[in-house]
Amino acid sequence: MPLRLAFMGSPAFSVPALQALVAAGHTVAQVYSQPPKPTGRGHKTTPTAVHAAAETMGLPVRTPKTLRDEQEHDFFAALQLDAAVVVAYGLILPRQILSASRMGCLNIHASLLPRWRGAAPLHRAILAGDAETGITIMQMDEGLDTGPMLLWGKIPISETTTTPQLHDALAPMGADLIVAALHKLQAGEISPTPQPTTGITYAAKLSKDEGRIDWAMPAPHIGRMVRALAPWPGCFFEWRGERIKLLEALPAAGSGPPGTVLHPRGIMACGQGALHLLKVQRPDRAPVSGEEFLRTSCPVSS
Repeated sequence: MPLRLAFMGSPAFSVPALQALVAAGHTVAQVYSQPPKPTGRGHKTTPTAVHAAAETMGLPVRTPKTLRDEQEHDFFAALQLDAAVVVAYGLILPRQILSASRMGCLNIHASLLPRWRGAAPLHRAILAGDAETGITIMQMDEGLDTGPMLLWGKIPISETTTTPQLHDALAPMGADLIVAALHKLQAGEISPTPQPTTGITYAAKLSKDEGRIDWAMPAPHIGRMVRALAPWPGCFFEWRGERIKLLEALPAAGSGPPGTVLHPRGIMACGQGALHLLKVQRPDRAPVSGEEFLRTSCPVSS
């Protein structure tokens, strides 16, 4: 039976779930998203990816700056929803919103809870060297990603997996799982499972300076940084007053004083092991291979 839903999301990661819910025949009575923001060099006010997709689909969009106002509570309650689906929305849902719909608020979270609760689960999973991650469909409560779980799916993380690759794999997985979770929950085929009390970790929000490379770091860690922090904030190192972006890299054989060139192909010594610079970019230049960068410049220093 079709359900009457609200959808709450903002970035491109959320769009496949919205599309899947509509395709499954559910009525999306209201879409919530972050307010449009100035973007690009021209600072043109631009709606979020969910906002743009919802308008294309003919769905009503609401973009409050907060959900703590009583008027917002009344508006949400008046929608008379069966459930709300939340994925990367960006606003805290107060108790009045969480309890307003018949089946509550269901969240599509991009980790295998309770590991990586919080803002940046994809990035943190790669940075930590996790062997796998996934999607958890969770019934929301007032805690930070602490609610009971309904469904989950897993995906491996290899030594070359990047955050954009995880994003593109997990977004459709979350879309499929939320459709299945709503069907099973309505049919009484699943019951919420409390999260384990062990193995809890928190995925802190990324900072702009987090991509700064120190060649004294172990090469495997720097490699994970490059894969995890793409496309933002990105990784970089300083060279003769320039900030050089490191776009692609892999650990390599070799050792030496950190920050020295071990091979003209672009092999750099790290605190442990070495790193092959596959693609770098100088300011206002096109990306080039590490080999070309070293051939046309002096050796890199930290």
